[in-house]
Amino acid sequence: MANRPLKLEFDGAHGARLAARLDLPAGRITAFALFAHCFTCSKDIVAARHIAAALSAEGIAVLRFDFTGLGGSGGDFSSTGFSSNVEDLKLAADFLRKTYEAPQLLIGHSLGGAAMLAVAGDIPEARAVVTIGAPSDADHVLHNFNGSIEEIREKGAGEVNLAGRRFTIRREFLDDLQAQSVREKTAELHKALLVMHAPLDETVSIDNATNIFVAARHPKSFVSLDTADHLLSAEEDAAYAARVIAAWACRYLDKGASETANEVKDGVEVLETGQGKYQVMVSSGAHRLLADEPADVGGLDSGPSPYGYLSAALGACTVMTLRMYADRKGLDVDRIGTRILHGKVHAADCEECSEELRAHGGRIDRFERLISLEGDLDDATRKRMLEIADKCPVHRTLEAGAAVVTREVT
Repeated sequence: MANRPLKLEFDGAHGARLAARLDLPAGRITAFALFAHCFTCSKDIVAARHIAAALSAEGIAVLRFDFTGLGGSGGDFSSTGFSSNVEDLKLAADFLRKTYEAPQLLIGHSLGGAAMLAVAGDIPEARAVVTIGAPSDADHVLHNFNGSIEEIREKGAGEVNLAGRRFTIRREFLDDLQAQSVREKTAELHKALLVMHAPLDETVSIDNATNIFVAARHPKSFVSLDTADHLLSAEEDAAYAARVIAAWACRYLDKGASETANEVKDGVEVLETGQGKYQVMVSSGAHRLLADEPADVGGLDSGPSPYGYLSAALGACTVMTLRMYADRKGLDVDRIGTRILHGKVHAADCEECSEELRAHGGRIDRFERLISLEGDLDDATRKRMLEIADKCPVHRTLEAGAAVVTREVT
Protein backbone atom coordinates (compact mmCIF):
# COMPACT_ATOMS: atom_id res chain seq x y z
CA MET A 1 0.00 0.00 0.00
CA ALA A 2 1.34 3.46 -0.90
CA ASN A 3 0.44 6.97 0.20
CA ARG A 4 -1.04 9.32 -2.39
CA PRO A 5 1.69 11.19 -4.27
CA LEU A 6 3.01 14.46 -2.88
CA LYS A 7 2.90 17.44 -5.24
CA LEU A 8 6.34 19.08 -5.32
CA GLU A 9 8.28 21.65 -7.35
CA PHE A 10 11.93 22.38 -8.06
CA ASP A 11 13.93 24.55 -10.47
CA GLY A 12 14.75 23.10 -13.89
CA ALA A 13 17.61 23.65 -16.32
CA HIS A 14 16.08 26.83 -17.77
CA GLY A 15 15.08 28.22 -14.38
CA ALA A 16 11.40 27.29 -14.74
CA ARG A 17 9.62 25.56 -11.89
CA LEU A 18 9.13 21.88 -12.67
CA ALA A 19 6.03 20.07 -11.43
CA ALA A 20 6.79 16.79 -9.68
CA ARG A 21 5.15 14.01 -7.71
CA LEU A 22 6.81 11.93 -5.03
CA ASP A 23 5.20 8.54 -4.42
CA LEU A 24 6.07 7.48 -0.88
CA PRO A 25 5.64 4.03 0.68
CA ALA A 26 3.07 3.73 3.44
CA GLY A 27 5.83 2.68 5.86
CA ARG A 28 9.60 2.57 5.94
CA ILE A 29 11.47 4.15 3.00
CA THR A 30 14.33 1.89 1.91
CA ALA A 31 15.51 3.75 -1.19
CA PHE A 32 14.60 6.47 -3.71
CA ALA A 33 14.06 6.20 -7.47
CA LEU A 34 13.88 8.80 -10.25
CA PHE A 35 11.56 8.36 -13.27
CA ALA A 36 11.89 10.14 -16.65
CA HIS A 37 8.86 10.18 -18.96
CA CYS A 38 8.76 9.73 -22.73
CA PHE A 39 9.16 12.47 -25.36
CA THR A 40 6.33 15.08 -25.06
CA CYS A 41 4.58 12.89 -22.44
CA SER A 42 4.11 13.72 -18.76
CA LYS A 43 4.80 12.30 -15.34
CA ASP A 44 1.21 11.05 -15.09
CA ILE A 45 1.14 8.56 -17.97
CA VAL A 46 -0.16 5.08 -17.20
CA ALA A 47 3.30 3.47 -17.14
CA ALA A 48 4.68 6.04 -14.70
CA ARG A 49 1.76 5.64 -12.31
CA HIS A 50 1.95 1.85 -12.26
CA ILE A 51 5.73 1.75 -11.84
CA ALA A 52 5.62 4.27 -9.01
CA ALA A 53 2.89 2.30 -7.24
CA ALA A 54 4.73 -1.03 -7.60
CA LEU A 55 7.99 0.38 -6.30
CA SER A 56 6.22 2.14 -3.42
CA ALA A 57 4.80 -1.21 -2.38
CA GLU A 58 8.41 -2.45 -2.10
CA GLY A 59 9.41 0.47 0.13
CA ILE A 60 10.97 2.55 -2.67
CA ALA A 61 9.97 6.21 -2.99
CA VAL A 62 9.66 7.44 -6.61
CA LEU A 63 10.08 10.99 -7.91
CA ARG A 64 8.48 11.65 -11.31
CA PHE A 65 8.33 15.09 -12.87
CA ASP A 66 7.42 16.95 -16.07
CA PHE A 67 10.34 18.15 -18.17
CA THR A 68 10.56 21.88 -18.90
CA GLY A 69 7.59 23.11 -20.94
CA LEU A 70 5.54 19.92 -20.57
CA GLY A 71 2.67 18.85 -18.33
CA GLY A 72 2.40 21.04 -15.26
CA SER A 73 5.94 22.44 -15.54
CA GLY A 74 6.77 25.98 -16.53
CA GLY A 75 9.06 27.09 -19.33
CA ASP A 76 9.02 26.96 -23.11
CA PHE A 77 9.25 23.50 -24.68
CA SER A 78 10.59 24.92 -27.94
CA SER A 79 13.67 26.22 -26.11
CA THR A 80 14.53 22.80 -24.69
CA GLY A 81 16.54 19.89 -26.06
CA PHE A 82 18.01 16.55 -25.11
CA SER A 83 20.78 18.30 -23.19
CA SER A 84 18.31 20.36 -21.16
CA ASN A 85 16.37 17.16 -20.37
CA VAL A 86 19.60 15.68 -19.04
CA GLU A 87 20.16 18.82 -16.96
CA ASP A 88 16.58 18.61 -15.65
CA LEU A 89 17.35 15.06 -14.51
CA LYS A 90 20.55 16.15 -12.78
CA LEU A 91 18.62 18.85 -10.94
CA ALA A 92 15.90 16.35 -10.03
CA ALA A 93 18.52 14.01 -8.56
CA ASP A 94 20.11 16.93 -6.73
CA PHE A 95 16.69 17.94 -5.38
CA LEU A 96 16.21 14.42 -3.99
CA ARG A 97 19.75 14.41 -2.60
CA LYS A 98 19.30 17.69 -0.73
CA THR A 99 15.70 17.21 0.37
CA TYR A 100 15.41 13.49 1.03
CA GLU A 101 18.08 11.13 -0.33
CA ALA A 102 19.84 10.65 -3.67
CA PRO A 103 18.20 8.13 -6.03
CA GLN A 104 19.66 4.64 -6.26
CA LEU A 105 17.34 3.58 -9.11
CA LEU A 106 16.93 5.45 -12.42
CA ILE A 107 14.03 4.62 -14.79
CA GLY A 108 13.49 6.14 -18.21
CA HIS A 109 10.73 5.63 -20.76
CA SER A 110 11.44 6.16 -24.49
CA LEU A 111 13.60 9.30 -24.93
CA GLY A 112 13.56 9.55 -21.14
CA GLY A 113 15.39 6.20 -21.14
CA ALA A 114 18.10 7.59 -23.44
CA ALA A 115 18.37 10.62 -21.17
CA MET A 116 18.75 8.36 -18.14
CA LEU A 117 21.58 6.47 -19.82
CA ALA A 118 23.24 9.81 -20.58
CA VAL A 119 22.91 11.17 -17.04
CA ALA A 120 23.49 8.00 -14.98
CA GLY A 121 27.25 8.57 -14.75
CA ASP A 122 26.62 11.96 -13.13
CA ILE A 123 24.56 10.41 -10.31
CA PRO A 124 27.14 8.42 -8.34
CA GLU A 125 24.60 7.08 -5.84
CA ALA A 126 22.61 5.37 -8.60
CA ARG A 127 23.15 1.60 -8.63
CA ALA A 128 20.66 0.45 -11.28
CA VAL A 129 19.11 1.80 -14.48
CA VAL A 130 15.95 0.70 -16.31
CA THR A 131 15.05 1.68 -19.88
CA ILE A 132 11.60 1.13 -21.41
CA GLY A 133 11.26 1.37 -25.18
CA ALA A 134 14.35 3.59 -25.30
CA PRO A 135 16.16 4.62 -28.51
CA SER A 136 19.84 3.72 -28.75
CA ASP A 137 20.52 7.10 -30.34
CA ALA A 138 18.79 10.27 -29.22
CA ASP A 139 18.16 11.44 -32.79
CA HIS A 140 15.98 8.39 -33.39
CA VAL A 141 12.99 10.57 -32.47
CA LEU A 142 13.52 12.61 -35.64
CA HIS A 143 11.66 10.08 -37.79
CA ASN A 144 8.50 11.14 -35.91
CA PHE A 145 8.83 14.63 -37.39
CA ASN A 146 7.92 13.36 -40.88
CA GLY A 147 8.65 16.05 -43.49
CA SER A 148 9.16 18.88 -41.01
CA ILE A 149 12.91 18.42 -40.58
CA GLU A 150 13.87 20.26 -43.79
CA GLU A 151 11.55 23.14 -42.93
CA ILE A 152 13.03 23.38 -39.44
CA ARG A 153 16.57 23.44 -40.84
CA GLU A 154 15.73 26.04 -43.48
CA LYS A 155 13.64 28.39 -41.34
CA GLY A 156 15.28 27.74 -37.96
CA ALA A 157 12.03 26.47 -36.43
CA GLY A 158 8.85 24.66 -37.41
CA GLU A 159 5.80 22.88 -36.06
CA VAL A 160 5.46 19.11 -35.77
CA ASN A 161 2.41 17.02 -34.93
CA LEU A 162 3.15 14.49 -32.21
CA ALA A 163 0.39 12.28 -30.83
CA GLY A 164 -2.21 14.76 -32.04
CA ARG A 165 -0.54 17.79 -30.45
CA ARG A 166 1.39 20.61 -32.12
CA PHE A 167 4.89 21.43 -30.89
CA THR A 168 7.36 24.05 -32.08
CA ILE A 169 10.81 22.55 -32.70
CA ARG A 170 13.93 24.64 -33.30
CA ARG A 171 17.01 23.84 -35.35
CA GLU A 172 19.08 23.74 -32.16
CA PHE A 173 16.87 20.90 -30.94
CA LEU A 174 17.76 18.79 -33.99
CA ASP A 175 21.47 19.58 -33.70
CA ASP A 176 21.44 18.68 -30.00
CA LEU A 177 19.79 15.31 -30.64
CA GLN A 178 22.22 14.38 -33.39
CA ALA A 179 25.24 15.31 -31.27
CA GLN A 180 24.39 12.78 -28.56
CA SER A 181 25.99 9.35 -28.29
CA VAL A 182 23.79 7.26 -26.05
CA ARG A 183 25.61 4.02 -26.83
CA GLU A 184 28.94 5.45 -25.69
CA LYS A 185 27.35 6.48 -22.40
CA THR A 186 25.83 3.01 -22.09
CA ALA A 187 29.23 1.35 -22.52
CA GLU A 188 30.55 3.50 -19.65
CA LEU A 189 27.54 2.92 -17.40
CA HIS A 190 29.12 0.67 -14.71
CA LYS A 191 25.68 0.10 -13.18
CA ALA A 192 23.17 -2.73 -13.38
CA LEU A 193 20.93 -2.31 -16.43
CA LEU A 194 17.48 -3.65 -17.29
CA VAL A 195 16.39 -3.15 -20.92
CA MET A 196 12.63 -3.51 -21.51
CA HIS A 197 11.18 -3.31 -25.01
CA ALA A 198 8.17 -4.48 -26.97
CA PRO A 199 9.04 -6.44 -30.15
CA LEU A 200 6.10 -4.83 -31.97
CA ASP A 201 6.95 -1.28 -30.90
CA GLU A 202 6.24 0.85 -34.00
CA THR A 203 7.66 4.07 -32.54
CA VAL A 204 11.09 2.80 -31.42
CA SER A 205 12.03 -0.48 -33.09
CA ILE A 206 13.32 -3.46 -31.15
CA ASP A 207 16.74 -3.02 -32.82
CA ASN A 208 17.33 -0.15 -30.42
CA ALA A 209 17.04 -2.48 -27.46
CA THR A 210 19.59 -4.78 -29.08
CA ASN A 211 22.02 -1.90 -29.56
CA ILE A 212 21.68 -0.78 -25.94
CA PHE A 213 22.00 -4.31 -24.58
CA VAL A 214 25.10 -5.10 -26.67
CA ALA A 215 26.76 -1.82 -25.71
CA ALA A 216 26.21 -2.36 -21.98
CA ARG A 217 28.43 -4.38 -19.70
CA HIS A 218 27.20 -6.91 -17.17
CA PRO A 219 25.17 -7.06 -15.02
CA LYS A 220 22.48 -6.51 -17.64
CA SER A 221 19.07 -8.03 -18.29
CA PHE A 222 16.50 -7.92 -21.08
CA VAL A 223 12.74 -8.37 -20.71
CA SER A 224 10.39 -8.52 -23.66
CA LEU A 225 7.12 -6.61 -23.26
CA ASP A 226 5.51 -8.87 -25.87
CA THR A 227 2.44 -7.25 -27.47
CA ALA A 228 2.62 -3.94 -25.60
CA ASP A 229 2.64 -0.66 -27.51
CA HIS A 230 5.31 2.01 -27.13
CA LEU A 231 3.48 3.94 -24.39
CA LEU A 232 2.39 0.83 -22.46
CA SER A 233 -1.07 2.35 -22.73
CA ALA A 234 -2.83 -0.89 -21.79
CA GLU A 235 -3.20 -1.18 -18.02
CA GLU A 236 -2.12 -4.83 -17.97
CA ASP A 237 1.09 -4.07 -19.90
CA ALA A 238 2.03 -1.18 -17.63
CA ALA A 239 1.24 -3.26 -14.54
CA TYR A 240 3.40 -6.15 -15.81
CA ALA A 241 6.37 -3.85 -16.49
CA ALA A 242 5.94 -2.33 -13.04
CA ARG A 243 6.00 -5.70 -11.27
CA VAL A 244 9.09 -6.83 -13.17
CA ILE A 245 10.99 -3.61 -12.40
CA ALA A 246 10.11 -3.81 -8.71
CA ALA A 247 11.33 -7.43 -8.47
CA TRP A 248 14.49 -6.80 -10.51
CA ALA A 249 15.52 -3.60 -8.73
CA CYS A 250 15.41 -5.07 -5.23
CA ARG A 251 18.39 -7.30 -6.15
CA TYR A 252 20.65 -4.34 -6.86
CA LEU A 253 19.64 -1.59 -4.45
CA ASP A 254 21.86 -1.32 -1.41
CA LYS A 255 19.09 -0.68 1.08
CA GLY A 256 21.22 -1.55 4.11
CA ALA A 257 24.00 0.85 3.16
CA SER A 258 21.48 3.58 2.43
CA GLU A 259 19.86 3.19 5.81
CA THR A 260 23.18 3.05 7.66
CA ALA A 261 24.47 6.16 5.91
CA ASN A 262 21.39 8.11 6.96
CA GLU A 263 20.93 6.54 10.37
CA VAL A 264 20.35 8.85 13.32
CA LYS A 265 22.06 6.99 16.14
CA ASP A 266 21.11 9.25 19.03
CA GLY A 267 17.57 10.47 19.57
CA VAL A 268 15.11 11.55 16.90
CA GLU A 269 15.96 14.14 14.26
CA VAL A 270 13.29 16.31 12.66
CA LEU A 271 14.12 18.55 9.66
CA GLU A 272 12.03 20.64 7.30
CA THR A 273 11.92 19.23 3.78
CA GLY A 274 11.19 22.58 2.14
CA GLN A 275 7.95 21.19 0.70
CA GLY A 276 4.75 22.89 1.80
CA LYS A 277 4.57 24.99 4.95
CA TYR A 278 4.92 22.29 7.57
CA GLN A 279 6.23 19.03 6.10
CA VAL A 280 9.17 17.57 8.03
CA MET A 281 11.24 14.40 7.75
CA VAL A 282 11.42 12.45 11.01
CA SER A 283 14.51 10.22 11.34
CA SER A 284 14.90 7.67 14.13
CA GLY A 285 17.70 5.17 13.68
CA ALA A 286 17.36 3.93 10.10
CA HIS A 287 13.65 4.79 9.97
CA ARG A 288 12.38 7.82 8.03
CA LEU A 289 8.84 9.11 8.22
CA LEU A 290 7.00 12.27 7.25
CA ALA A 291 5.04 14.48 9.61
CA ASP A 292 2.76 17.25 8.41
CA GLU A 293 -0.42 19.18 9.11
CA PRO A 294 -3.81 18.61 7.45
CA ALA A 295 -4.63 20.52 4.28
CA ASP A 296 -7.33 22.57 6.02
CA VAL A 297 -4.68 24.30 8.15
CA GLY A 298 -2.22 24.85 5.32
CA GLY A 299 -0.29 21.55 5.27
CA LEU A 300 0.09 18.94 2.55
CA ASP A 301 -1.48 16.18 4.67
CA SER A 302 1.52 14.03 3.69
CA GLY A 303 1.91 12.38 7.08
CA PRO A 304 0.47 12.23 10.59
CA SER A 305 0.36 15.44 12.60
CA PRO A 306 2.51 15.81 15.74
CA TYR A 307 -0.49 14.82 17.85
CA GLY A 308 -1.07 11.94 15.46
CA TYR A 309 2.41 10.66 16.27
CA LEU A 310 1.79 11.21 19.99
CA SER A 311 -1.38 9.15 19.73
CA ALA A 312 0.54 6.51 17.77
CA ALA A 313 3.17 6.36 20.52
CA LEU A 314 0.47 5.77 23.14
CA GLY A 315 -1.24 3.14 20.99
CA ALA A 316 1.96 1.29 20.10
CA CYS A 317 3.18 1.29 23.69
CA THR A 318 -0.20 0.01 24.90
CA VAL A 319 -0.30 -2.92 22.48
CA MET A 320 3.33 -3.88 23.17
CA THR A 321 2.79 -3.70 26.95
CA LEU A 322 -0.30 -5.92 26.74
CA ARG A 323 1.51 -8.42 24.51
CA MET A 324 4.40 -8.66 26.99
CA TYR A 325 1.93 -9.27 29.83
CA ALA A 326 -0.08 -11.85 27.87
CA ASP A 327 3.06 -13.80 26.90
CA ARG A 328 4.43 -13.71 30.43
CA LYS A 329 1.15 -14.99 31.90
CA GLY A 330 0.58 -17.53 29.12
CA LEU A 331 -2.76 -16.00 28.16
CA ASP A 332 -4.61 -17.16 25.05
CA VAL A 333 -4.63 -13.80 23.23
CA ASP A 334 -4.65 -14.07 19.45
CA ARG A 335 -4.48 -10.39 18.60
CA ILE A 336 -4.36 -7.07 20.44
CA GLY A 337 -5.35 -3.74 18.92
CA THR A 338 -6.15 -0.22 20.02
CA ARG A 339 -7.55 2.95 18.52
CA ILE A 340 -6.59 6.30 20.03
CA LEU A 341 -8.89 9.32 19.85
CA HIS A 342 -7.44 12.70 20.76
CA GLY A 343 -9.18 15.96 21.43
CA LYS A 344 -9.15 19.14 23.47
CA VAL A 345 -11.80 19.34 26.20
CA HIS A 346 -12.61 21.66 29.07
CA ALA A 347 -11.02 20.24 32.20
CA ALA A 348 -14.21 20.65 34.21
CA ASP A 349 -16.11 18.50 31.67
CA CYS A 350 -13.68 15.57 31.79
CA GLU A 351 -15.55 13.13 34.01
CA GLU A 352 -12.86 10.43 33.75
CA CYS A 353 -10.05 12.81 34.70
CA SER A 354 -8.47 13.05 38.13
CA GLU A 355 -9.55 15.78 40.54
CA GLU A 356 -6.19 17.45 40.01
CA LEU A 357 -6.73 17.71 36.25
CA ARG A 358 -10.35 18.85 36.63
CA ALA A 359 -9.20 21.61 38.93
CA HIS A 360 -6.66 22.69 36.34
CA GLY A 361 -9.09 24.95 34.55
CA GLY A 362 -9.14 25.76 30.85
CA ARG A 363 -8.78 23.14 28.13
CA ILE A 364 -6.73 19.96 28.41
CA ASP A 365 -5.73 17.13 26.07
CA ARG A 366 -7.89 14.01 26.32
CA PHE A 367 -6.81 10.68 24.85
CA GLU A 368 -9.47 7.98 24.58
CA ARG A 369 -8.04 4.49 24.17
CA LEU A 370 -10.29 1.80 22.64
CA ILE A 371 -8.72 -1.63 23.16
CA SER A 372 -9.66 -4.85 21.36
CA LEU A 373 -8.63 -8.25 22.71
CA GLU A 374 -9.14 -11.30 20.48
CA GLY A 375 -8.87 -14.65 22.21
CA ASP A 376 -10.42 -17.05 24.73
CA LEU A 377 -10.36 -14.77 27.79
CA ASP A 378 -12.77 -14.62 30.74
CA ASP A 379 -14.18 -11.34 32.04
CA ALA A 380 -11.75 -11.11 34.95
CA THR A 381 -8.75 -11.49 32.64
CA ARG A 382 -10.08 -8.87 30.25
CA LYS A 383 -10.58 -6.45 33.12
CA ARG A 384 -7.02 -7.09 34.31
CA MET A 385 -5.68 -6.48 30.80
CA LEU A 386 -7.33 -3.04 30.76
CA GLU A 387 -5.65 -2.27 34.09
CA ILE A 388 -2.29 -3.35 32.69
CA ALA A 389 -2.78 -0.95 29.76
CA ASP A 390 -2.52 1.92 32.25
CA LYS A 391 1.00 0.74 33.11
CA CYS A 392 2.25 1.44 29.58
CA PRO A 393 5.35 3.71 29.93
CA VAL A 394 4.04 6.30 27.45
CA HIS A 395 0.72 6.39 29.34
CA ARG A 396 2.61 7.08 32.54
CA THR A 397 4.68 9.80 30.89
CA LEU A 398 1.55 11.55 29.62
CA GLU A 399 -0.09 11.41 33.04
CA ALA A 400 2.99 12.43 35.04
CA GLY A 401 4.36 15.01 32.64
CA ALA A 402 7.98 15.31 31.54
CA ALA A 403 10.82 17.82 31.60
CA VAL A 404 11.72 19.31 28.21
CA VAL A 405 15.10 21.06 28.10
CA THR A 406 15.75 23.32 25.10
CA ARG A 407 19.06 24.70 23.84
CA GLU A 408 20.41 25.93 20.53
CA VAL A 409 23.07 24.00 18.62
CA THR A 410 25.20 25.17 15.70
